[in-house]
Amino acid sequence: MQLENKIAIVTGAGRNIGAGIAQRFADEGAHVAIVDILEERTESVAAAINAAHPSAALAVRCDVTSGESVREMVGRVVSEWGQIDILVNNVGVVDRTDILNTPESEWHRVIAVSLTSVFMVTKYVATAMVAHGQGGRIINISSTSGHQGRPNATAYPAAKAGALHLARSLAIQLAPHNIRVNSITPNRVATEAEPGAPARATSVDNLIHRQITPADVAGACVYLAGPDADALTGADIFVDGGALAS
Repeated sequence: MQLENKIAIVTGAGRNIGAGIAQRFADEGAHVAIVDILEERTESVAAAINAAHPSAALAVRCDVTSGESVREMVGRVVSEWGQIDILVNNVGVVDRTDILNTPESEWHRVIAVSLTSVFMVTKYVATAMVAHGQGGRIINISSTSGHQGRPNATAYPAAKAGALHLARSLAIQLAPHNIRVNSITPNRVATEAEPGAPARATSVDNLIHRQITPADVAGACVYLAGPDADALTGADIFVDGGALAS
């Protein structure tokens, strides 16, 4: 198992990509903190993981846009397991309007959840990693929207571009502490939409002629979190089926 006895935090792990990453980490031998703002989601995912891997998952409700909430979450994980080896900044929300029709409140909401959370959670997790002195791995989940403009979204592309470039800066800043920081760029992942939100698009224009799945993203996360990626930092891995190449 590639991540045996490693301690991981995955944000937005209550469903979709985050849940898939958490499940795969547990399959690879890690202990995983299931972090989400909705407690019932964290408990559901943790219960499913623990059914297969007893005591592998810890459900932690956290508002990742709040410094106080993040500090409490990090403290709980360290108290439970003694250290943190891996962080996946996965949580994100999407806006679906152009700049002429995007309310200021929606801009602030999307930036807070999809970008400010990356700063907030990384700040306190990296502090714990440095204190432990054994290095670590940090992975930011970006998007093809962070590499190209979109006609129907404004804050989300800005946030994902920010997460992408923040990973590069953090790779430089945290290198002296043996902390590797990388990002993953997926595209059109097959996920469920929030209740009341428009249905997710299922059509794809890529080179593999199918949607990317949470399992595809999880596989890349395992690689970046594991020993085979020791020479990678400041890198971005495309898990987009070749969408940006076509």
